[in-house]
Amino acid sequence: MSQAVVANAPAGAQLEAAGRWRALGVLALALVLTMSPWFSATAVLPQLRALYGFGDSVGAWLTIAVQLGFVLGAVGSAASGLADRVPLRRLVIGSALAVAACNALLLVAHSPAQWLLLRVATGVFLAGVYPPSMKLVATWFVRGRGLALGVLIGAITIGSAAPHLLGALGGAQWQAVIVATSVATLAGALLIAFGVHEGPYPFPKAPFRIVDATATLRNRGVLLAMCGYFGHMWELYAMWAWFATYARAALARQGSGLNAAGLTFVVIASGALGCVVAGRVADRFGRARTAALAMVVSAACCVVMPWVFDGPVWLFVAVGVLWGISVIADSAQFSALVSEHADPRFVGTALTLQVGLGYVLTAATLWGLPLLARGLGSWRWTLLVLAPGPLLGIWAMAKLGAWRQAPDALRR
Repeated sequence: MSQAVVANAPAGAQLEAAGRWRALGVLALALVLTMSPWFSATAVLPQLRALYGFGDSVGAWLTIAVQLGFVLGAVGSAASGLADRVPLRRLVIGSALAVAACNALLLVAHSPAQWLLLRVATGVFLAGVYPPSMKLVATWFVRGRGLALGVLIGAITIGSAAPHLLGALGGAQWQAVIVATSVATLAGALLIAFGVHEGPYPFPKAPFRIVDATATLRNRGVLLAMCGYFGHMWELYAMWAWFATYARAALARQGSGLNAAGLTFVVIASGALGCVVAGRVADRFGRARTAALAMVVSAACCVVMPWVFDGPVWLFVAVGVLWGISVIADSAQFSALVSEHADPRFVGTALTLQVGLGYVLTAATLWGLPLLARGLGSWRWTLLVLAPGPLLGIWAMAKLGAWRQAPDALRR
């Protein structure tokens, strides 16, 4: 009998390896589809402004509402222990179906107030798709988890960019973008329902507890990892949300006929490459070091963008794509850093605090950039406001030893 077990062991290992890559591939495709409603309203802002006559402030809140809804959903799920009581796969499927419904209801909304409420609800249910999917794929990976999480963040990046592609294809009407992203979300839910199950490495329960927050915030490593994440979030969502508007103004000034929505899709979606490469590099050379390098590039692009506002077009596009690659490349590493530095008893609390506070912070730059553009009379110099974010992150990663210590991934 022992001989049979030994003989079957390599086959079993091969099956498990094949299963984890299949799970990662299916989940990645599903997230490309299910995350597409995040920016569905942002991608059609020009049409919505013409329809309802609202200004940049309401336009900003259409994205901020999703962010705040996501915070409510993430904190509510963690505080109630929902992710511990409901199987991960079932939670992701149910949440994706609810996202599709909320997004589709935008077709029958008749006022900005109704749109905002539905966007909040969309964010709440997206919190049941994004974090549980990351946890679900992690049940398949012990080694190579950085790469796996990088692939999923890359998939989320492409999904977030998708509405801009739909808007660029023949000047699609806003209704077509909403229908397409709703159908895509349904397709993603079906993919998970029939193509994914939990892996062989489940997580122990890690509920959110308010009393653990003070202990978490006394941990120097956790605080520095959170600071890096907050700097990352200060920059990321404002860049994603307003790049189309910025590009439209820049291309008009340059007299270029390049499609701003199409360029925005390319810029945001290119971040998928950065996520995969950073995930691979982080597993070998350290998470803090990888995150710091990504933020050095991102900060440089943020500062350079106003200087290429007038063109030439090829340089504006090149800097934009490089920014798109680097601005998201560090994302998965901050959660990994928090989980590695936190007391194992408080990992759930630490990650919930990180995500909740980070997404609340995005409201400041999402709301502030259009107001600053109005005050300056141009979008040109507005992006400089985002530069302090990656600079804070670089400082935090340096304090974690990004430049002077052995890579954190190799010490463990």
